[in-house]
Parts: sequence; C-alpha cells; structure tokens
Amino acid sequence: MNLLLDTHIALWAIADSPRLPKRARELIEAPGNPVWVSVASVWEIAIKHALAKGDMPVSGSDAQSYFLASGYRLLAIEAAHAVAVETLPPHHADPFDRLIVAQALTEPLRLLTHDAKLAPYSDTVILV
Repeated sequence: MNLLLDTHIALWAIADSPRLPKRARELIEAPGNPVWVSVASVWEIAIKHALAKGDMPVSGSDAQSYFLASGYRLLAIEAAHAVAVETLPPHHADPFDRLIVAQALTEPLRLLTHDAKLAPYSDTVILV
C-alpha cells in the first residue's frame, strides 16, 4: 500500500515520538508499504520553522534530510495536484492539508493522518 504521510505524522515518525499512533507506526514500518512525504509538508515545515509559528522543532532542510534518511520518498507538487484542490469540498481550510489531500486523490495514495477533518474527503484517508 502506497502511503502519503500527513505532515504531523511524518514529523512524529522521524522523531520516534510517542504521539505517533501504534497503527501508524505499523503501517509505516510494514515491508512493502512505500512511504511518501509531500514537498508541501517540507514547505509547511520550512515556513512554520522560519516564522517560529507553532511547535516546529526542525527546519525544512533538516526535515527533508530526515525523511530521505528514513527511506521516505518525496512527492513533488505537480500542476494536476494544484488544479485538484479547487474540486475539493471545504472540509478543511488549511492550504497545505488541502494540497496533500489533492495529491493523495490524484496519484492515488493512501493518506495517513491524525486529523479528523481530513477523513471526510475519501475512504482512502486512513485516520489514526
């Protein structure tokens, strides 16, 4: 199963955080489950870290390095992803989350998230 990690899941995974749900850890570590992280997540981390907004302990550069060192694949933002955002219902207002959902639906990938606001977008969203 191809997994796309929502930003917070990706951060919890690379930090081996106790906040990472057991089911998420099992899916991420399962052999045969390629794990993807969106470039939108790296962008979100970089912006929030630079603005010292929220709890963003790593820079975008460090996050990218950690994701790659963990064997995660980076998913580039394509025009089709951006266009797909406009067809999404307004379940969630965060532009990063909306782009990540659009990527998951376009590719298709299973989106692994802890954000209940993302679950209504599709049955391919895995809420943990």
